[in-house]
Amino acid sequence: MTTDWPEPVPLVVSDIKNYMYCRRTVYFAHFLPGRRPTTYKMQEGKLSHQEMVALEERRSLRAYGLEDGEREFGVMLQSARLGLNGLLDMVIVRQGEAIPVEFKNSTGRLGMNHRYQLVAYALLVEERYGRPVRRGFVYFIPLKRVQEVPITPNMRRYVTRLLREMREMLRSEVLPPATAQRGRCADCEYRRYC
Repeated sequence: MTTDWPEPVPLVVSDIKNYMYCRRTVYFAHFLPGRRPTTYKMQEGKLSHQEMVALEERRSLRAYGLEDGEREFGVMLQSARLGLNGLLDMVIVRQGEAIPVEFKNSTGRLGMNHRYQLVAYALLVEERYGRPVRRGFVYFIPLKRVQEVPITPNMRRYVTRLLREMREMLRSEVLPPATAQRGRCADCEYRRYC
């Protein structure tokens, strides 16, 4: 039995991050809607994001190496062309550019899955604001540190390829293989279904 998906199959930006981490999380998120359990890490992350927004509203842009720009928080982005939507933590809009910013409640290094999540936001920000996006920022909340991430043409192409792969996986309804890095399963919200 095949699901009758609209064209293109609607995806959210976090699907890209999750797909790169473990393909099964995207599969379960789409085929077990409404059953997504909330983990302790997810609750902590949500609280940290709320606190970060309250602090960020009062700060200058110096941490980002910028002297000017307007900030918008909790920006809902969507693109019918890409079949993609997501809620971006912050966007900095400047003369001649727009910059997506993600807040991460982590002390670890920036993973590839988070880089490509930022690239997906860059595509959406560019479409919404009509300004080029050449870079993004990740703000590590516990470290109070910012990391700049260049947005390259190759990264953009990779995101569009991932979107195609995810849609094909969902249309085929075939459970993808689990991640080879089993340590990732310890805190997974879908662990009991996998």
